[in-house]
Amino acid sequence: MSEPADDDIPPDTVTSEGAAPKGQIGRSVSWLTSTFDVVQDGIRTGLGDLYKERFLPNLRMFAAEREPLIWTLALVIGISVGFAALGFRMLIGLIQFPWLGTTAEEEVATAATQVHWLVILLVPAIGGLIVGQILERFMPGRRAHGVADVIEARAIRDCNIPTREGLMSALVAAISLGTGNSAGREGPVVHLGATLASAVEDFFTLPASSRRTLLACGVAAAVSASFNAPIAGVLFAHEVILAHFAMSAFVPIVIASVAGTLVVRVIHGDSPAFELPNYEITSFLEFPAFVLLGAVCALVAIVFQSSLVVTERVAWSFRIPLWARPAIGGLLVGAIAIAFPEVLGVGYEATNRALQVEDGMGVALLIALVVAKTAATSITLASRFGGGIFSPALYLGAMTGAAFGLIAASVFPDVASSGGLYAILGMGAVASAMLGAPISTAMVVFELTGGYAMTIALLVTVAIATALTHAMHGESFFHWQLSTRGLFLQEGPHKEITRRLTVRGFMMPLAEDERPDPITPDDDTHWVLVSDTLESTLRLFDRTGHHRLAVVESSDTATIIGWADHLDALHAFNKALIDSHVEEHR
Repeated sequence: MSEPADDDIPPDTVTSEGAAPKGQIGRSVSWLTSTFDVVQDGIRTGLGDLYKERFLPNLRMFAAEREPLIWTLALVIGISVGFAALGFRMLIGLIQFPWLGTTAEEEVATAATQVHWLVILLVPAIGGLIVGQILERFMPGRRAHGVADVIEARAIRDCNIPTREGLMSALVAAISLGTGNSAGREGPVVHLGATLASAVEDFFTLPASSRRTLLACGVAAAVSASFNAPIAGVLFAHEVILAHFAMSAFVPIVIASVAGTLVVRVIHGDSPAFELPNYEITSFLEFPAFVLLGAVCALVAIVFQSSLVVTERVAWSFRIPLWARPAIGGLLVGAIAIAFPEVLGVGYEATNRALQVEDGMGVALLIALVVAKTAATSITLASRFGGGIFSPALYLGAMTGAAFGLIAASVFPDVASSGGLYAILGMGAVASAMLGAPISTAMVVFELTGGYAMTIALLVTVAIATALTHAMHGESFFHWQLSTRGLFLQEGPHKEITRRLTVRGFMMPLAEDERPDPITPDDDTHWVLVSDTLESTLRLFDRTGHHRLAVVESSDTATIIGWADHLDALHAFNKALIDSHVEEHR
């Protein structure tokens, strides 16, 4: 057989040992090139589809909802509220300086022991006379406002808080606390922060969800600036004001809370609001004691809230002029303070002493201060002074926990932890039970004290106290305040919507050629006002059996300006309910 010619050798045939054929290399390079092109085209197509189908719609929604503006306004609100909180604290100090000789809220009890008892008796009453005149002449609701009013503004008032009303309310609270009446400064600061946020919102045309978010920004900045606790401010705004944890609200609220905290820290430093005692959990055998402490704190919270409710009703059962009511209440607070100066003002000094259990406060004094502070705060708020319940709740919790710790140490000296630990746990338990906000309250205690080692113990006591208090009262103090005004938000968003929506929002105006006659007293036409709520309108539809009702501007004129249709009312309700759920989950 003859040898093949060179031209007849197949291109894939190996021509020498270890050498790759030129044709195979070319095909490999060609395959790699084509594969690379396919992958490149796939990536380009995939990125294009991702941009068109996901990025672009989301970016358009981001711009349409004006998120950059919301973030900017959140920063402005946070800085403004931070300075406002500092100014409010400074105003309290300036008011208390003439009679106590100090501007520091943490030195009120000590300073009070250095002045004549008549001064202690009369100054709260003098403050009451001033507060009474302001309430009588300048406050539309004839009372100072607080956290419950912010919740109400979010729920049914389109987040609108009149600026003048908010500033006057802050002034009333500053005078109340500066003259020694027993309440907290955090509630007024929260309302002031919400007032500033509402004022900022009014300069822009924003959707309702954005207005609610910015209102919560003002609250978060107020809490963080008051307690130097930014995380607690964020959680409090979500838990108490918004009642949801939607991602769309989280970023602006964080911006505002951090901004408010930074303003305070630049001026006052970043130290916690209370002095942290030395503490440790000695043994896991103590957890039954923590459960028992939670139950005891629940009892204190139940008694405190009951005292606030009963004192309010008793105070208004007497027919006394409004201007004199705070003066009488201030006189009673002053009488209590003669024996227990620790009840004056926000009570931070006494709270710090309770945390430092070795500071000479025995069980008898601690229990006496619980009773005295409960009475003084109930009288203060029932007399229509300005102030909140956060500081008093922390005060009562610290006293209760410290007393519990001393008793536990005497019964089980080898097992019980330091009394300071129990005081910290008590602070969180009573405050969370009163506010109905266990998550944010626990974080407040963490950030106030700077201690995170007692996490499990704190969660146990907070959970027990909150659950037992809710089992007895069924609602937080804030929601009790709202229920006295006919607003029952704990019933769910559907009830809130039926009371927030009015006929103006879903009525059909008259057609151009439609001129119905005015309604006369003997007319059987059923009508509603433009300001009537959806709830009352739906009841009227049901009671009359009509599918359409006349709408009038005023019951005096009774001139028809439009029509309310039953289906339109139901559509408006369904749309608002859907929008509410969307806002809570996006």
